[in-house]
Amino acid sequence: MSERIVQLDVMSPVEFFGPGDAHMNIIKSLFPKLKIIVRGDIIKLIGTKSDMDVFEKRIDLLMIQFDKFGKLNEDVITRIMGDERNGGDGGEINDSDVLVYGRYGKLIKALTVNQKKMVDSSETNDLIFAIGPAGTGKTYTAVALAVRALKNKEIKKIILARPAIEAGESLGFLPGDMKDKLDPYLQPLYDALRDMLPTQKFLSYIEDETIEVAPLAFMRGRTLSNAYAILDEAQNASESQLKMFLTRMGKSSKFIVTGDVTQIDLPKQKQSGLLQAQRLLEGIPGIEFIKLDGRDVVRHKLVTKIISAYNKSSEIK
Repeated sequence: MSERIVQLDVMSPVEFFGPGDAHMNIIKSLFPKLKIIVRGDIIKLIGTKSDMDVFEKRIDLLMIQFDKFGKLNEDVITRIMGDERNGGDGGEINDSDVLVYGRYGKLIKALTVNQKKMVDSSETNDLIFAIGPAGTGKTYTAVALAVRALKNKEIKKIILARPAIEAGESLGFLPGDMKDKLDPYLQPLYDALRDMLPTQKFLSYIEDETIEVAPLAFMRGRTLSNAYAILDEAQNASESQLKMFLTRMGKSSKFIVTGDVTQIDLPKQKQSGLLQAQRLLEGIPGIEFIKLDGRDVVRHKLVTKIISAYNKSSEIK
């Protein structure tokens, strides 16, 4: 065992360590083999040379992140300081992998093999179907791709749509006009956008309709050119609705369709347009189907176990 002193080079060590040393406690949990002692802007390490080398490399990257954005959060710390076993990058932060620099310095990028397939596919295909269970990041990755394209001025507009079918609930009882009723239902899309854009920029994009979030029915009769269009929860689009959406594609546009074929809420007499699209469109050049699964779940670790349990139950039936 040996010792090493690491000198912090940040403007505010107190903010870097977090309230009540919350940030440093996360860092310590990611390096259980090291004894880490903090005194002011000095970090004393006790452990093996290899462990200390890794720590020093990653803490340098974390300081760069802090200097660039002025803030840290648990997600950023884990990504930079952790390794692949606990959701980190092993200290390999490559700007080319980042889709969007989100709020508070959050690095938004593909985290799993199939999410990376979505990113790679977007470079060569104008229509992508991302199909998988809840929590696999398919919608979040799709929105990040759209925001990146908007920031890079590759497109002029983002359209996010959902079919107006609820999971066993009704919107009719909600107060307000149609927008008021639909906004809660479209909340997951708003949440993703707020993660990726400063508040005022997000509000201005909504105000001038650079970003449009709307029910699928509102797409009828339109041609979507110079746009990134995302249809979320596509398993709840009927065959005619999904055909209608896909045929809205105009010049210089990209479409991403996301859905979970295990959670279809359509009436029994209606067939899911997503299932039909899989049969009819797979294999057509320019269109790619990407299947996500439990290995792509990026929510709480229990979500993977929950999905597995439900899948086993459906197999028994």
